[in-house]
Amino acid sequence: MLTSTVITATWIRATMSLGDCGGSSGSFEENPQEKIEWHEFWWPCLFHHIKQASELKQGCDYSLFKKGILPMWEDDANKRGGRWLINLEKKHRGHDLNNYWLEVLLCLIGEAFDDYHEDVCGAVVNIRAKGDKIGIWTSDALKSQSVVEIGRKIKTRLNINPNMPIGYQIHKDTMAKSGSVTKNTYTV
Repeated sequence: MLTSTVITATWIRATMSLGDCGGSSGSFEENPQEKIEWHEFWWPCLFHHIKQASELKQGCDYSLFKKGILPMWEDDANKRGGRWLINLEKKHRGHDLNNYWLEVLLCLIGEAFDDYHEDVCGAVVNIRAKGDKIGIWTSDALKSQSVVEIGRKIKTRLNINPNMPIGYQIHKDTMAKSGSVTKNTYTV
């Protein structure tokens, strides 16, 4: 028997680049957006119409955010929020990066964050020379219970080693940093 899951959010997929990654360089607003409405039978659409993260060129950011939310710190939905950050060495670009990114997309679309799915804004994968990052963005860094539960769910769903912590960074701290490191506000 087939059952359908009601997905309440509409998601926007976008590519942004620092260099040439198939779209134009520059700000998010200058790059095309693709609206994706997820309903039942969304899996084939997702699987066949997105590039794997490892196929993106260096300098690319690939994101999936709820409709009406831009993947920018300055967006009203993101201003008070932060991100769970997963850093991956370049040598993990093939297997781990692709698997983690796909699982993050499935968590977003499937609203896998239980009572806290409303607090999740979206996710972005950054492809860089030194290593890659996956960030899961939330709307309010002060909602500590929500933020921590989202982090725990991410760690569980991605099957990250319990001895390997992942950190949560508040956007305003990331914007104000003077070096290359931002302190983690929460860790799971």
